[in-house]
Amino acid sequence: MCALAVPVSLLISRFVPGVGAATAAVALGTALASTGAVRAPLRPGLAFVSKRVLRAAVVLLGLQIAVPQVLALGWRSLAVVAVSTGLTFVLTPPAGRRLGLSPGTSLLVATGVSICGASAIAAMHDSTDSTDDEAAGAIAVVVLYGSAAIVVLPLLASWLGLPPDRLGVWTGAAVHEVAQVAAIGAATGVLATAVTVKLARVVLLAPIVAVTTSLRRLDGARETPAGTAPSGSAGAGRPPIVPLFVAGFLAAVAVRSTGLLPTAVTDSVPALTNALLAAALFALGTGIDLRKLLRRGRVMALGAISTGLIAATSLAAVSLLG
Repeated sequence: MCALAVPVSLLISRFVPGVGAATAAVALGTALASTGAVRAPLRPGLAFVSKRVLRAAVVLLGLQIAVPQVLALGWRSLAVVAVSTGLTFVLTPPAGRRLGLSPGTSLLVATGVSICGASAIAAMHDSTDSTDDEAAGAIAVVVLYGSAAIVVLPLLASWLGLPPDRLGVWTGAAVHEVAQVAAIGAATGVLATAVTVKLARVVLLAPIVAVTTSLRRLDGARETPAGTAPSGSAGAGRPPIVPLFVAGFLAAVAVRSTGLLPTAVTDSVPALTNALLAAALFALGTGIDLRKLLRRGRVMALGAISTGLIAATSLAAVSLLG
């Protein structure tokens, strides 16, 4: 089923501007689940793809990021990324609590909006104890508001009289999905800058997932009575503090940054990564209950708050660029 869904998702992304293969795959999986086409015998295979294949895709994502290319943006542009991403990730969960949302939902919305959309949500979901239902709500947020940004952000930039160099940085620092950033960049002539800034945000995926996983594990250890094994750990070793696929992502970034990879490899990696991400997110989408999703007004409200926060903070920071 995933093998059939991937080419369909890639075709949709090719002919529908601003819709990436990952977004199309989530929508396709949700549509099939909502019609009852996903039967119980398919679940084990879909679970494998949504976890194992996702991890492989995240590792390969690192091969698209060369540290020298990111550093070439200059410290001011990197500061925009760090400030807007950091503030959004830190402030979104408290806003979620005020809205009465679960910690898992708030964390996943914060991750998707602040870093790189659905793929970041899936990576954080795989590293924490969040549920598939919480992941579904967070993915809906980044798809909805990221798609709206394709139209809204260029209009705002024109109204504000933002010059092209600052528009490129703002686009990369504020918009959720790489495909959405590319759509805005291509339409406004700032594609290279926008995508490079976006990749600088993607670099933050590994440290944020690693730190979050470590902190949640420490909190769980404090709450476990002395002499009692953590839930689900009987007979099993403790999982690594840094998830292995996150370490693999960092290793892939290091390899790409050496400049030793052949051009044939670096040219083919994005297509392979997109296909694997599409497969994983399709599998995740097959677990989404659309009826529950349509009742998630508070999740949509948190998405609006978080999206507004990263757009406002990054715009304010961009306005200070020399």
